Amino acid sequence: MNLYDLTLHEAHEKISKKEISSKELLDVTFRRIDDIENKVNSYITLSKDKAYRDAEVIDAKIAKGEKISDLAGIPMAVKDNICTKDVRTTCGSKMLESFVPPYNGEAYERLLKEGAVMIGKTNMDEFAMGSTTENSYYKLTKNPWNLKMVPGGSSGGSAAAVASGEAFYALGSDTGGSIRQPATFCGVVGFKPTYGAVSRYGTVAYAPSLEQVGVLTKDVSDCAIILNHLYGYDEKDSTTLNVKHDNFKNVLKEDIKDLRIGLPKELYSDGIDSEVKDSIKRALKVLESMGAYIEETNLPHSEYALPVYYIVALSEASSSLARFDGIRYGFKADEYKDIDDMYIKSRSGGFGKEAKQRIIFGTHALIDSNYASYYDKALRVRRLIKEDYDRAFKKYDLLITPTYPTAAFKIGEESNELALYMADLCTVPVNVAGVPAMSVPCGFTDAGMPMGMQIIGKHLGEAKIIRAAYVYEKGTNHSKKRPSL
Repeated sequence: MNLYDLTLHEAHEKISKKEISSKELLDVTFRRIDDIENKVNSYITLSKDKAYRDAEVIDAKIAKGEKISDLAGIPMAVKDNICTKDVRTTCGSKMLESFVPPYNGEAYERLLKEGAVMIGKTNMDEFAMGSTTENSYYKLTKNPWNLKMVPGGSSGGSAAAVASGEAFYALGSDTGGSIRQPATFCGVVGFKPTYGAVSRYGTVAYAPSLEQVGVLTKDVSDCAIILNHLYGYDEKDSTTLNVKHDNFKNVLKEDIKDLRIGLPKELYSDGIDSEVKDSIKRALKVLESMGAYIEETNLPHSEYALPVYYIVALSEASSSLARFDGIRYGFKADEYKDIDDMYIKSRSGGFGKEAKQRIIFGTHALIDSNYASYYDKALRVRRLIKEDYDRAFKKYDLLITPTYPTAAFKIGEESNELALYMADLCTVPVNVAGVPAMSVPCGFTDAGMPMGMQIIGKHLGEAKIIRAAYVYEKGTNHSKKRPSL
């Protein structure tokens, strides 16, 4: 096995035993980037000099016999909507092409304090608006399993970097599936924690009441390790929860005999591809053979999740992105007649088509004459959707669905924007309800493309998700496979 194919915990073991130094691991990773980045296009910005400085610090600690964290010295990537001090943060947009933050986002800062070595900022759909990473201003990221396919989005660069061996793990953000869907397309593990469990301070949010920072990893164990460091209260983020949690590594046990799993029939619709359905059926048989109790259930308001999500998300995007006007933040037009003309030209020139479209829709939903009919009503229905999940978790420990209705599709193939929006039917309700969910690889299509299973837990129920995913992973070999580039 190539060193760049190691998991985080395997790499940590080698560094701890002094079989390899952090610098040598970084050398391997950058050689991999040199070899394939021109094919995959995972990164917008690389921070090579900073990475080597950070690696030297870790190697010096090891040489002195100091104890190091389970993240120390291991190369990782950060989605380009999470602020990184002195390293450009663009959100995949021309609007922030020259923005260099003076501070770190809290999620990255917590990993940095544990000795994580950031090698670069990953490509993404502009301001996290998209599900293919085709909406980036900078480049088109490709799926490492087949370079003709999309990697998913909006965290497509992070997923592609992890899958291709250009990073050992990556941070992403998830507003309606933007971690889980690209994880599925690229054959990696993607985890969206409970809303408020991980700080969003320093993350440029698309829709603040829906968005959550999370991780993309090569296996479930790595996910548990990283979550230990991310999870918990942050005084700089008023939405974070002041709760204690167990060490997530302690739940990595091969025992799920006490787990009750529900299958929401509304999320197994006719729109799910037959190969995806078959892969989920096989996965459920594995879990059942290991002792889990599984039965069908229902989430009666699921049909409203997509319209609720898009009304809330686009309304919040309209508000959140209002500050990018050429004066407070962002791209500023060179020529203009007056201040109104400057606003118009700066925002028109700085934002791409998808961002402008979503801002317009969101603004329309928020005007006085529409607010009660759209945004206010969406919030009321959102409560009903959350109550469906609350009721389900009184009976079940977990819910399982496909992560996405299909495997990855060809670049440029899906031009129907409504169809792309509708395909989020399994991931979006999780964000609307604010509960945690993980996508774990569960098979491959006949064409060799990965597929994913989504495991959903109750509020702050990350531990049971990790346990079930770990048991499933140990019973299969899907997560061990790597694309050949």
